[in-house]
Amino acid sequence: MIKWLNNLFTKAKPAEKRDIMNKFLVVGLGNIGVEYANTRHNIGFKVLDFLVKKEGITFETSKFGAKAELKLKGKKIFLLKPNTYMNLSGKAVKYWMEKENIPLQNILIIADDLNLSFGTIRIRPKGSDGGHNGLKNITLLLNTQEYARFRFGISDEFKKGKQIDYVLANWDDLEQTMLAERLDVASDIINSFGLAGLENTMTLFNGK
Repeated sequence: MIKWLNNLFTKAKPAEKRDIMNKFLVVGLGNIGVEYANTRHNIGFKVLDFLVKKEGITFETSKFGAKAELKLKGKKIFLLKPNTYMNLSGKAVKYWMEKENIPLQNILIIADDLNLSFGTIRIRPKGSDGGHNGLKNITLLLNTQEYARFRFGISDEFKKGKQIDYVLANWDDLEQTMLAERLDVASDIINSFGLAGLENTMTLFNGK
C-alpha cells in the first residue's frame, strides 16, 4: 500500500501533488457504543469530538466510521472515528488513506497510553505499538511503523491483572475535572499538525 501511494505521488502532476500534500487524515482510536463513550481507552474519539464541537462542524456516518472534514487555510483535514472496534482500526485507516490519496506522512493516529501519566502528551513520527491493539492492527495493515502517533497518557493506576478493567473504565472524578483543558490542548495539536507540520508540532507540544 505504501508503494502504491508513492507511485501515485510520483506520477501526479504538480497541481495534483499540491492537492495530495494539503490533505491530512487524523484518526482517533476508540470503540463504538455508549458503554465505551467516556472510557479511558476512547480518548481518541473524545479528542475528535471536542475538536468537531469547537470548530462547529459535524461527523457524518461513512464507510468504516464517522468522518468530519476540517478546512484550515487551504488544508483539508479528515477526522475519523473508526467503527471497526479497536482491534481492527487498520481497516478504516487503510481504506481512507487510499480513497483520499493521503500520503503516509500526513497521517496522525491518536491513542491512549498506559505508560504516560494522565494528560501527558507524546507525539512521535514512528514507533512500536507498545502493546496497543489499535496501533498493532494499523501497523499490520499498513505494513509499516512509520506513521505519526499522538499518545495521550492515561497513567497505570491499576492493580495487577486489572489492566483491561482500567482502560475500559470511565474517567475518575479528578481526571474528569482536568480533561477539558487537556482536550483543548489536544485540539490545538491537530490544527498544528495540519498547518505547521509534524516536526514543529512535536517541538511545540511534547511534554505539555
